Amino acid sequence: MSIYTYICFLSAISILIGFITQKINDQIQYTIAVTASAMVGSLILLLMGYLNWFNLDDIARTVMERINFKSFLLDGILGFLLFAGALGIKLPVMKSQKWEITILALFSTLASTFFVGFMLYGITGLIGWHIEFIYCLLFGALISPTDPIAVLAIIKNLKAPKKLSMKVEGESLFNDGVGLVIFTTVFAVAFGGREPTLEGISELFLLEAVGGILFGLALGLLAHFLISATDDGSLEILLTLTIPTAGFMLANLLQVSGALAMVVAGIMIGNWTRHTGFSTQSQHYLDHFWEMIDHFLNSLLFLLIGSAMLLVSFTSQGIILSLIAIPVCLLCRYLSVWIPFKLLSLRTTYNPYTLRILTWGGLRGGLSLAMALSIPAGSLFMPEIGMNVRDLLLVMTYAVVMFSILVQGTTIETMVKKSKEVTLQQRGYVDLHHKTPPSQSN
Repeated sequence: MSIYTYICFLSAISILIGFITQKINDQIQYTIAVTASAMVGSLILLLMGYLNWFNLDDIARTVMERINFKSFLLDGILGFLLFAGALGIKLPVMKSQKWEITILALFSTLASTFFVGFMLYGITGLIGWHIEFIYCLLFGALISPTDPIAVLAIIKNLKAPKKLSMKVEGESLFNDGVGLVIFTTVFAVAFGGREPTLEGISELFLLEAVGGILFGLALGLLAHFLISATDDGSLEILLTLTIPTAGFMLANLLQVSGALAMVVAGIMIGNWTRHTGFSTQSQHYLDHFWEMIDHFLNSLLFLLIGSAMLLVSFTSQGIILSLIAIPVCLLCRYLSVWIPFKLLSLRTTYNPYTLRILTWGGLRGGLSLAMALSIPAGSLFMPEIGMNVRDLLLVMTYAVVMFSILVQGTTIETMVKKSKEVTLQQRGYVDLHHKTPPSQSN
């Protein structure tokens, strides 16, 4: 069967899981339900294969390998998902959070990369399983950026306070460019034999990140004028489809960040064209159309994330290191966020749950898995661990991603509810005294 055939059947399965979940308990996040179902299904297939029953695990593994998760996400549906997410970003709220979002996207991503690298290197050295520092740093680079797809699919549905929600969503949308530059640089040192130079890193950052932003501005501007030039409601909506299709592909061909281009173009269309370029009818259908696309592609993506277990090779050492990687990533995430917010809090008062939600809500997802899968299959074999570098980093990444989605994603609601209570209390203070409190909480 063709890859298109597999995608059709998997899409139907993901939608049916979402339907059943909604009928059983509509409070459960459908993305979490789809991921959990796919993971359980993969475990059953692996167990059946281990017991030599039907051997369906080989067939399922072949399907996953043919789909090529990395290309399917990074070169395909990523543009749709980021554009759809950026359409809902409210620019006035983002402007009020510009410093926090910038620091989280730049400093915190870089800091977390080194924190994870050093901590993993130290811990593995203590237990006698030596892993070269460059590979520990590579794991830090691929696991540190928060995944915009996972974050937007889970966090935005919880209806957190606007400013707090914007910090989490804004960071996840903008740290792709930074994360990709860091990962590409470390990857080149680890497998390309290159020396990391300031000139090389700066050139790569300008090409990927700045180039992506400028291309997104040009793309959004072109789409705005085209949409404004017609009053045909169907054509206006169809024109938005050209951005994550041809626009995203062109960005990749130009070797600029397609992810950042989609975010910038989405923000422009959602905040400028929405009010001045679309007809009244199209304004009503714009969000509905893209929410349906977002919902459909997210269902399929999270099914593939859960099924990615079929691509992971497990050993006892790999499982132990995976269990170590989970708290290491959480601790390093907290430190990378705590440092800048400790300084920013000298000037601004934040919601007391801000750091906790930024740490626990910094979800990892398909992007981390895609980067792990891009590591060469014939990488260095480590006899002490019984795995090569690619398999080890993949199994650790999968463990962190699954914990992120299934545990953090299902328990963060409690923190969000408490943060909303604090916000409501502060609003009550304003209503009672008819004036703004001494310091506005974020």
